[in-house]
Parts: sequence; structure tokens; C-alpha cells
Amino acid sequence: MSYNTVIFDFGGVITSSPFEAFNAMEATRGLPRDFVRRVNSANPNSNAWAKFERAECSAEEFDSLFATEVRAMGHELDGASVIACLSGDIRSEMVAALDRLKAESFKLGCITNNVPAGKGAGMAGSGEKAAAVDAIMARFDHVIESSKVGVRKPDPRIYQMMCEALNVAPAQCIYLDDLGINCKPAAALGMAAIKVTSGAQALAELGALLALTFAPDGG
Repeated sequence: MSYNTVIFDFGGVITSSPFEAFNAMEATRGLPRDFVRRVNSANPNSNAWAKFERAECSAEEFDSLFATEVRAMGHELDGASVIACLSGDIRSEMVAALDRLKAESFKLGCITNNVPAGKGAGMAGSGEKAAAVDAIMARFDHVIESSKVGVRKPDPRIYQMMCEALNVAPAQCIYLDDLGINCKPAAALGMAAIKVTSGAQALAELGALLALTFAPDGG
């Protein structure tokens, strides 16, 4: 198969996973491990998290809605604490891979489920971090943010929107995401999907598909 386009998720792919931050917070608060993920996966199309990613509620409204959902599950946790975990650390090896792909003339896209909180597409907590994320986003030919378009992964429409924007067929695309549920619709459309568990693993699989070698340390 000849691929000419690589589409990336942002959080958990270009940056470290927010789930790591969730787990650290859960340990600090005395909550069960992966509790935040459990809350956010209940009623996945209509819960507070889904509404927030589609920008159907404000940060303040999410804070209250999320706390209510948590309380119904027998615990206490505010939504603001979850928002504070969203901005991960930038993986330099993934940024270097973007530059390599750009140099090799691949089209680059980014589909990110994000929320209208923090600074910029990466929901950064500081201006410096927001500027670094902006510099990364500038490398993509097209970026789709769920909070701006009102559609979130795994809705197949968001992948189709990217293909239309880049004027490519799904079969020409490789898609990378840290969530299997988000990889499945991409694969169903005909994309080669890579579930990301680490930067090194993702680059090894991407390199195998493209017959390229990427430096796992970003060098």
C-alpha cells in the first residue's frame, strides 16, 4: 500500500498521555486507579466529558456536571481537577518525526478531542507551553479540534472531514491514536491504524509501514 498522509491524535501521541496524570491524581486523592476513565466512559455520548469535548458546556458547567456524575458513583472529585491534568509533556521524538515526514513530502493532519479550557489546542496551562504547542500545530497541513467543530472521535465523520480537507482517500492514510476505540473507525474507513502505547513503539510501527527509520530519542 502506498501512503501519502499521516494523521495524528495529539494528547497521548504527540504529548504524554493525560491518563498518566489522571492516575497520579487518583492516587493522591485516594480514588480507585482509572476512576476518571471509568466516569468518562459511562454514557460516552452524553456525559459531561462528551459535552465538554463538543463545546456544549463551559469549563464551569463541566466542573459541576462532572462532580455530579462522580458523586453518583460514590466519590468526590471536581471537574476542574481533571482539566488540570490535560496538558501532557511534549514528546520530542514525535516532533522530530513530524519534521522528517514533512521533509519526505507527506501530508500531515491532526485530529484532537479537546475541550474549551486552558490555552490553545493543547489546553496548555502556561503561555510558554501554549507557544510550544502552537509551533507543533503549525507543522500540520490541517488540524481538527472537536471543541471547534462540535464532533468528537470516535464519530466517523471527523475522520472523513480530515480526508476531505487534505483531499486524500482513507486508504492513503495512516492514523495514530492512543485509544483503541478511536483507531477502530479509522481502520473501518480504510486507514492503517496504529494504537500508540509509547513514542518508540509508535515510531517503529510507523517506520515499518513507510519503510523509514525514525530516531526513537528524537535525535
